[in-house]
Amino acid sequence: MGSFLYFIVSSLLNLLIWAIIISAILSWLVAFDVINLRNRFVYNVARFLDAVTRPVLAPFQRIIPPLGGVDISPIIVILILQGVRMYILPLIFAPIIAVLR
Repeated sequence: MGSFLYFIVSSLLNLLIWAIIISAILSWLVAFDVINLRNRFVYNVARFLDAVTRPVLAPFQRIIPPLGGVDISPIIVILILQGVRMYILPLIFAPIIAVLR
């Protein structure tokens, strides 16, 4: 059971990382007018990704100023999430997995 919980939390963090990456790429495509938000599907995808990533990115965007007009907060958030996934989660779940075996 503990391994399953670890898998779920790790997978959710991984999905959040991918959502941040896709949101950043989508924002670049919109900024360079490769795609536009008048397309209903693109608009809905952009809104969904913004709703998912905004609560995580907003605190970092308030602290980290854009460098030359480029927002680097997604990179910082991805590094932190990867660190949590690789180092903190095993420390948290190791006792839980040991107890439930």
